[in-house]
Amino acid sequence: MKIALDARWIFNEISGIGAHTRDLIRHIAREDHRNTYVLFFSDRTLAERTWREAELGDKPNFRPDIVPWSIFSPHSQLMLPSRLARLGIDVYHSTNYMIPLAAFPKARMGKIKCVVTIHDLIPLLFPSATPRALKTRLFPIYRRLMLEIGARADRIIAVSNASRADILSHLNIPPARQDAVRVIYNGVSSSFHLPATPTNKTDDPTRPRTLLYVGRSDPYKNLTVLIEALARARPSLPFPLQLKIIGPPDPRYPEAGMQVDTLGLKGAVNWVGYQATNTLIQAYQDADAVILPSRYEGFGFPVVEGMACGTPVICSDIPVLREIGGEAATYATLDSAPALAECIRCVLTTPELRNRMIPLGFEQARRFTWTQAARQTIALYQELADVGKKDPL
Repeated sequence: MKIALDARWIFNEISGIGAHTRDLIRHIAREDHRNTYVLFFSDRTLAERTWREAELGDKPNFRPDIVPWSIFSPHSQLMLPSRLARLGIDVYHSTNYMIPLAAFPKARMGKIKCVVTIHDLIPLLFPSATPRALKTRLFPIYRRLMLEIGARADRIIAVSNASRADILSHLNIPPARQDAVRVIYNGVSSSFHLPATPTNKTDDPTRPRTLLYVGRSDPYKNLTVLIEALARARPSLPFPLQLKIIGPPDPRYPEAGMQVDTLGLKGAVNWVGYQATNTLIQAYQDADAVILPSRYEGFGFPVVEGMACGTPVICSDIPVLREIGGEAATYATLDSAPALAECIRCVLTTPELRNRMIPLGFEQARRFTWTQAARQTIALYQELADVGKKDPL
C-alpha cells in the first residue's frame, strides 16, 4: 500500500496542528515498516527539519515529495489530484481539514481513498468567537468547503468524542456514513515529562506563583476572562501571582492586552510569544498551574501536556475538556471570571488538592499516546485498502 501524508501543515513555528502532524509521522514510521509513505512538503528546509525531528533517516519506506504549492494554494487543488495518480497513491491523508477536492469525487468512490483529520469546527460553530479569522470572513466559502469535505472523505478522524459529535451534526453526515467518522485521540509527546529533579515549589507564602497559559489569542480562548480572574484572585492570595502567556502575538485580537492595562496588571502578565519545545516544557514544569479557560477546543493539548509535566491543570467546564482532563483537572464554570478566580485560589493555596491532582494528572496524560494513535491510523489505512471500490460509504 502506498500512502501520501500531507505534511504541509508543519510550519516554521510548530503549532498544535504541526506538532500533531510531526508526532504522528514519527510514530507511524516506528510502527509501519511494510507500507510506503510519501510525505508532501512545499518547503525543502522544513522537509529536512521534519526528517530529523521525526527520525526518518533510517526509514527506507518513507520519502519526501516537494511540491511547489502551499496547502491553501488554488494550484494545489488543480495539480495535486494528478500528482497523486502519477505516484500511484492508494490512500491520501490530510492531517487538517483541507483536501484536493477534485481527487475525491462526491457520491462515487474514487480509486484513491481519502482520510482527513478534522480537529475542530470552531469557525463553523462559533464564527463570532473568531471574528477576524480568514475562515470567518469568508464564512460561506468555508462552510461550503467543510460540507464538501464531509461528503467526499472516505474516513474522517476526530480527535475527541466531543469533536466527532460536532462533525456528525454540522457536516450533515447521513446515518449510513456515520461509521466513517472515527475518534483517534492525539498523543502526548514523550518530550513532555516530569522534571529530572523536583522543582522548588514550596508552600512558602512569599514565593511568587505562576499560572501558565499556552495557546492563541482568539476570543474563544477566553483570555479576557482569564485576565479578569487574575485580577480577582490576586488580592485573595498570600503570595504574588503572575500569569505567563505562551503563544504567538495576534494583532487582530488586542482586547486581552488592553484589559491588562485597564486593570493595572502590566507587571503581573508576561507575554513571551512563541517558544521552542524545550522552553515550553520547562515552562510547564516550572508553573504552579496550567490554565485553559476556552469556550471550545477540539482536544486541548495544554491540558495533557501540563499533566504530563506534573503540573495541576485548571480549565473551563466544557464537554471536551472534561473528556480529556477526566478526574485530574479542576473545572471552572464557563465564562465566569469569579469561578475561575476561585479555582485559582483553591489550587494554589490547598496543598492537599495539589497533591491529589498531580499524580492523577500524570496518569491521565498516560492515556494519550502517539503509539496508540499511530497504530489506529495505520489500521484505518489498511481498512480502506481492504474495502476497495465496493465500499458503501
